[in-house]
Amino acid sequence: MIFDATEIPIKNTESGCCDGVIEVNKLTNVALITGINGQDGTYLSEFLLKKGYTVHGIRRGNPQQDIKSKNDIHLHYSDLTDYAELVKIIQETQPDEIYNLAAQSNVKISFERPEYTTLTNALTPLKILEIIRTLGLEKKTRFFQASTGELFGNSQEIPQKESTPFYPKSPYAVSKLYAYWICVNYREAYDIFACNGILFNHESPIRPENFVTRKITKSAARIKKGLQDRLYLGNLNAKRDWGFAGDYVEAMWLMLQQDKPDDYIIATGKAHSVRELVEFAFREVDIEIKWEGEGLNEVGKDTSNGRILVEIDPAFYRPVEANALVGDSSKARELLGWEPRVTFEELVRMMTRNDINLLFDN
Repeated sequence: MIFDATEIPIKNTESGCCDGVIEVNKLTNVALITGINGQDGTYLSEFLLKKGYTVHGIRRGNPQQDIKSKNDIHLHYSDLTDYAELVKIIQETQPDEIYNLAAQSNVKISFERPEYTTLTNALTPLKILEIIRTLGLEKKTRFFQASTGELFGNSQEIPQKESTPFYPKSPYAVSKLYAYWICVNYREAYDIFACNGILFNHESPIRPENFVTRKITKSAARIKKGLQDRLYLGNLNAKRDWGFAGDYVEAMWLMLQQDKPDDYIIATGKAHSVRELVEFAFREVDIEIKWEGEGLNEVGKDTSNGRILVEIDPAFYRPVEANALVGDSSKARELLGWEPRVTFEELVRMMTRNDINLLFDN
């Protein structure tokens, strides 16, 4: 489901943050979500609202996705680099749970903007944890840090478990590694209930278009409708463990409901290549892809007419490619009772059909 912010009754909490003291309903749990307008924030906010939470979210202007809900969402407009505003938001909302989902999460962009990636991904969790400590909320506020399977990078152990050594291969992964360890450090040093969710790739119909999954599904729909000639990609053989974002936000919540804080891998345990994703997406628009050539000269052709629809562009290769990333979520399955519900095929179908519908709606 995609949400429209114009349909939310939103409390007036603007001033960069808040103009006055916010009245919090103490009969319900209060959650604060950073990055509430991103993919995960959108799904998580809906999930928590259905559970009766009072939901607060921090966002900047020009959101990735509008949010739509019949219930109240309290939006706070603030840049996470503004420490004073962040203190004010947390002090006034007094959250029972904080979900730090805000991030620069595109690996390719992290090579182009490493400093921005590091400032956003590494320092934000540090600021939040320090605010929890200095405000004396260690016993009240539980903290979830959205980590990533990219931490494992070139790990030779497949699938990766919580005990697998980290080997980050991008500025994005390195920034997330700092966030992971500072979360562990504050948990051990200050007894803060802080959990890392090591989330492997998770997608949805509202995934931004600068991610390869959405790029592929949208291109398949556009090519089918005659609005695009070809799809240009990098490494077709790159393999990832892709799951559905709607499943993964449930795991985030479950982590904060346990008796003790811990870190968990959230993944499907199955790897698929970019090549497979292309084939499934085009099949959803009744196009069968046949591959010809090798390396940079490999192309994907429509089997019905021989037309080239997919080409390789070296510009889309990463400077360093991580190995096959496949997560072993046995710990989460056993201790949290969590398991993924949406299969890879169902996920690609969901995304492609949504992109088709968006084109025809417009």
